[in-house]
Amino acid sequence: MKVLVIGGGGREHALAWKLAQSPKVQAVYVAPGNGGTALDPRLENVNITDIHELRAWAATEKIALTVVGPEQPLAAGVVDEFRAHGLRVFGPTKAAAQLESSKAFSKAFMKRHGIPTAEYDTFTDAAEAHAYVDEKGVPIVVKADGLAAGKGVVVAMSLHEAHEAIEFMLAPDPSFNPLGVTHNAGGARVVIEEFLQGEEASFIVMCDGKNVAALATSQDHKRLLDGDQGPNTGGMGAYSPAPVVTPTVHARAMREIILPTIKGMEKDGIPFTGFLYAGLMITPDGKVKTLEFNCRMGDPETQPIMMRLKSDLFDVMMAATSGKLDEVELEWDRRVALGVVMAAHGYPLKPRKGDAITGLPTISPSAAAEDAVVFHAGTATAPGGAKGSVVTSGGRVLCVTALAGSVKEAQHRAYEVAQAIHFDGAQYRKDIGFRAIKS
Repeated sequence: MKVLVIGGGGREHALAWKLAQSPKVQAVYVAPGNGGTALDPRLENVNITDIHELRAWAATEKIALTVVGPEQPLAAGVVDEFRAHGLRVFGPTKAAAQLESSKAFSKAFMKRHGIPTAEYDTFTDAAEAHAYVDEKGVPIVVKADGLAAGKGVVVAMSLHEAHEAIEFMLAPDPSFNPLGVTHNAGGARVVIEEFLQGEEASFIVMCDGKNVAALATSQDHKRLLDGDQGPNTGGMGAYSPAPVVTPTVHARAMREIILPTIKGMEKDGIPFTGFLYAGLMITPDGKVKTLEFNCRMGDPETQPIMMRLKSDLFDVMMAATSGKLDEVELEWDRRVALGVVMAAHGYPLKPRKGDAITGLPTISPSAAAEDAVVFHAGTATAPGGAKGSVVTSGGRVLCVTALAGSVKEAQHRAYEVAQAIHFDGAQYRKDIGFRAIKS
């Protein structure tokens, strides 16, 4: 069987790496892929990003299963295009992907179906948004309505930060867009919501339209700097499992958030298939609220989750695309997986490209036996460079992921590998997993 993974980040590298371990899979293609997927002999890059061209290529190549990684092609309707031509694809339709692609749609959906979330209001007029912030005070959260690669959320601890975020997100000049927001139809819009106190966790499930299979829990680290300081990013590291998601919290999240969301989408005539990621805020008294929905796996959460998954991902995906997730029981490695993101100089606002990367470990021929894997994200093969040489090509460059008996051991192993890797201006947090170690 041939499999196609759409995307070019760390999440897609991890999904492709796991799919390639299935004895039923003879080839895994990644479109467009990155420097790491190009170097892996088990994977093959396909330099196509246009949805219609990809669909035609997949039909010609007789691709048995397509898995969509990032949000942009989902929001653009890649699943609808593939399904319209009888191709098996795992992911939500364009309509269902609005849970992520429009914060306003998502918040209105949660309100309509009684799913716990923060109080909020939506604005297209900057003056009204500024007045709302002045009335509510800080801390407060400002979110761009459209997609922004994980950078469209500002947790403002001062009025200056809140007002600046509004100016960035509702700028009348479309060329002024420092956060890289993709505005939805109707133009720029922001959602401003109450700041929730507690501890965040990533709760990711697979859905087939009716049935749900929960993935291993994980916890992301959004801030750029140690101790959760600095600006928000797409994610600087993650680990799995997350101790904060106790069995009680897990049951509550399923009962109050995940299942009502799947039933609500079905009731609204938009059945949800694919990965559903609920960003949770767990309050000190054990209550759970929804910070956001993503309609794909998180990045960097995918990397440690895939390291821990013992089940054949291809089999699971085939069941999910056949409406048979209720027949699947996922098996997990009991060890802890932890991933440290190495980011480019200037990330998150102005990441530098083209820096040579050295010190990468050699790729093991037996993927399942590896206790440390470097998943590539913002990398590319060096033009005209020596065979196997790669350079930085994006903000988050690598995710060094390790598997060990405890969080502390996994942390030690990941940093051991990361310290051997070099590129000019590399930045990474030194405290990934600190909450689990502290608790």
